[in-house]
Amino acid sequence: MPKSTTVHPEKNSASDYIGRFAPSPTGPLHFGSLLAALASFLDARANQGSWLVRIEDLDPPREPAACAGLILQQLTDLGLHWDGGVLYQSTRLEAYELILKQLQAEELCFPCDCTRAQIKAMGNVYDGSCRRRISAPTKDFAVRLKVDAADVSFEDLIQGHYVQNLTEDVGDFVIRRKDKLFAYQLAVVADDEMQNITHVIRGYDLIDSTARQIFLQQTLNYSKLEYAHIPIIVDKMGQKLSKQAFAPSIDTDHAASLIYQSLNLLGQSPPTALEKENTQQQLQWAIKNWDLQAVPKLGSLFSSK
Repeated sequence: MPKSTTVHPEKNSASDYIGRFAPSPTGPLHFGSLLAALASFLDARANQGSWLVRIEDLDPPREPAACAGLILQQLTDLGLHWDGGVLYQSTRLEAYELILKQLQAEELCFPCDCTRAQIKAMGNVYDGSCRRRISAPTKDFAVRLKVDAADVSFEDLIQGHYVQNLTEDVGDFVIRRKDKLFAYQLAVVADDEMQNITHVIRGYDLIDSTARQIFLQQTLNYSKLEYAHIPIIVDKMGQKLSKQAFAPSIDTDHAASLIYQSLNLLGQSPPTALEKENTQQQLQWAIKNWDLQAVPKLGSLFSSK
């Protein structure tokens, strides 16, 4: 499927809402990623907004060649049709580089060659060691953004008030990795701004990243976004469904069953008769009746899928 970056929608008079679903193509969609896609889709459509799809293909060694196309086909099979073209982050490297150079010129970031073992010894909260170095490392270094001691807080549309002190909880965080690949935190902030994203509906496992993204947005004078974090799906052992844990791919031959179960897990209480309808009818009902506040205010949910 051809790559395109022509996805910078203007806000319109009907709705200023622009949402997005941004999977990484390290494997096909599993049931947990379907839940996140459906929630973001329904919230956008219920608010007469746009819904974009972004492929976060910044880690080539972990991305099988066919996965991006498979994910897009799965979304299509489920009836989750997006607006405009698909943005591939691999086409945005020059933009990320310009942002990095801006931060470097303003001395807001620094090189760091600390190892994972060293970070673990710090209690997994980076202590600013390389920020205080007299001479920069000469090879194999990451680039970290300087954080300050102030709290970063936001009102999650599902979870309520959330606050994090980056200095105490995270420390200066990586925006470019040692392997020279741009980090998720920088790329997602850059693309949300470029695409005029207003609302981010995603899994609770990413709520810990939100304060970092807000801090970077503020550093770059970017727009403020609204966030909502839905419960993640876990297996019987309490482990998050993920591609890394070999969660099975959804079978879109059973698309209607998948949509119906997802609506139940999202607290939408679909009528029993809706289970026998096709996905188009299910989604029409779900858009009309969507209630973000009915989504469970939990970190995780169990599903047999």
